[in-house]
Amino acid sequence: MKHGFIKTAAAIPKIRVADVDYNVERICELIEETGKKGAKITVFPELCITGYTCEDLFWQRLLLTKAKEGLQKIAAFTKGRDGLIFVGLPYMMDNKLYNVAAAVCDGRILGLVPKKHIPNYGEFYEARHFERGFEECVLTEEEIPFGTNQLFCCREMPELVVAAEVCEDLWVPNPPSIAHAMAGATVIVNLSASDETTAKDVYRKSLVSGQSASLLCAYIYASAGDGESTTDLVFGGHSLIGENGVILSEAARFMNETIYGDIDVFRMVAERRRINVFTSDPGGYKKTFFSLKKEDTILERYFAPLPFVPASAENRTRRCEDIVSIQAMGLKKRLEHTGAKHAALGISGGLDSTLALLVTVRAFDYLEIPRKNLTAVTMPCFGTTDRTYQNACKLTKALGATLKEIPIQEAVDVHFRDIGHDPDVRDVTYENSQARERTQILMDIANQDGGLVIGTGDMSELALGWATYNGDHMSMYGVNCSVPKTLVRHLVRYFADTCKDETLRQVLLDVLDTPVSPELLPPKDGVISQRTEDLVGPYELHDFFLYYMLRFGYEPDKIYRIAKLAFADTYEDQVILKWLKTFYRRFFAQQFKRSCLPDGPKVGTVAVSPRGDLRMPSDASATAWLEGIEML
Repeated sequence: MKHGFIKTAAAIPKIRVADVDYNVERICELIEETGKKGAKITVFPELCITGYTCEDLFWQRLLLTKAKEGLQKIAAFTKGRDGLIFVGLPYMMDNKLYNVAAAVCDGRILGLVPKKHIPNYGEFYEARHFERGFEECVLTEEEIPFGTNQLFCCREMPELVVAAEVCEDLWVPNPPSIAHAMAGATVIVNLSASDETTAKDVYRKSLVSGQSASLLCAYIYASAGDGESTTDLVFGGHSLIGENGVILSEAARFMNETIYGDIDVFRMVAERRRINVFTSDPGGYKKTFFSLKKEDTILERYFAPLPFVPASAENRTRRCEDIVSIQAMGLKKRLEHTGAKHAALGISGGLDSTLALLVTVRAFDYLEIPRKNLTAVTMPCFGTTDRTYQNACKLTKALGATLKEIPIQEAVDVHFRDIGHDPDVRDVTYENSQARERTQILMDIANQDGGLVIGTGDMSELALGWATYNGDHMSMYGVNCSVPKTLVRHLVRYFADTCKDETLRQVLLDVLDTPVSPELLPPKDGVISQRTEDLVGPYELHDFFLYYMLRFGYEPDKIYRIAKLAFADTYEDQVILKWLKTFYRRFFAQQFKRSCLPDGPKVGTVAVSPRGDLRMPSDASATAWLEGIEML
């Protein structure tokens, strides 16, 4: 339960139709199995105590009595066990029969949630046997809450609030889960008996994914499987566990498979807090409390080491095209608004300036502005290597832009004399003087043509403050401002893979193969001596930290925990911890640079613009975060 992680399960017993004693035994076996695996919430299918396909046997008093006794046996079996269990059964209430989901924990029946929407079309004839469930929560003869509007709340983790719906309830235009979520439920369970027809599994999966996304919740869907009657239908046991639009676990059909999913309750609460559309007002809802043992969840969940980069090639290509289009369209609008027909940018032969040049060319093409009006300026100085210089020149020529070379060594040396700086002292003044000289040149060249200076810095650099204030930090429009470094690489790769010009392709591939460097210190033996990731840390780590800190508000120890899983085969724990400390220290200390960023387009869910996603004081203290890291 630490950090909000809860292991959940959807368990599908192989039942016998109308054999309650047998079914209860199978259910209890699975409760024991999921408990040993650490599941805190286990969901069984609809009407699983009797079987969904009993049909007119539901009118038999004997079956209903056995089902009630079976539920009591299951409740007794959970005494002393750690977990919240949901099982389905037919239940008589005021001489009417209901299809209910029973919530059971530690020997108690916490509540009975009746199915609200009763299908009576196609292969379904439930209205022949069952009444429509009602929202108002009343008490049964045994003093058990009965009604759809129930919330099951965990004492040890107040954010864990569970609500239930039954099968068809999900498939209607206004599912009960909408009201449940608005009342504060963070986990929705669905006890289902959804038969299999061609392609129905695809639609079912989209429903679960979509509902968990729109409600910002976890959704556990347990569907009846092998064992139900096949008189007219076949049930595949297609269970699903989703979280905020992502399917964490999916059962193979026709296998009666028990699936597990480690849901992150705190993540969903953080999303709701950020989006701020959930009332969390349980008006008209009955709250029932249950207890779970406070212990760490053994995580089996996968955490992508590159959260900004889609894993599949198809999705990655689509994402890259979307992002480049957003960047180019943002710049297009700025050029139109200002009436500018020219632009200038500094071209270094590195990843960021390469991407900025490619994006600017696309914006010029959109507006039918000649590419020669785009001036790419290479400004070699003390740290420039022949490799990056040549790539900058080749890239500019291949794209048809105007190349201008302005060496800045002499101007920087004059500046050193003016301020009394010894050029042999290669400190921050030595480095930043070069960056500011380059920015001054770009601004003045843009003024000569009535154009705009296009910024090249990316979001990862801005997050770490790895930019010279009023140097490369400043521009008239920053096209890369919300693109993380790990994604910049894939965007350049996308251009290399899709361009038809072989010369351009080869240049892009060499840019991709060049170490990331500001090239502000003299090279050694003609090669780059200053590698950014040696100084500030691996960008793949920093992008991982940035994503989970800003997107979901994770605390440092939680980020460290999942980073160890994501990078288990790449970095030792001490290395991750070292750069995590660097990340927080720099992120807080460098906010003043982000507080005055130039305009630029947001391309993803994480951004650092002071006008949009990150309203943060420049003098906020990092003490609490750094103390948390020291405790690790």
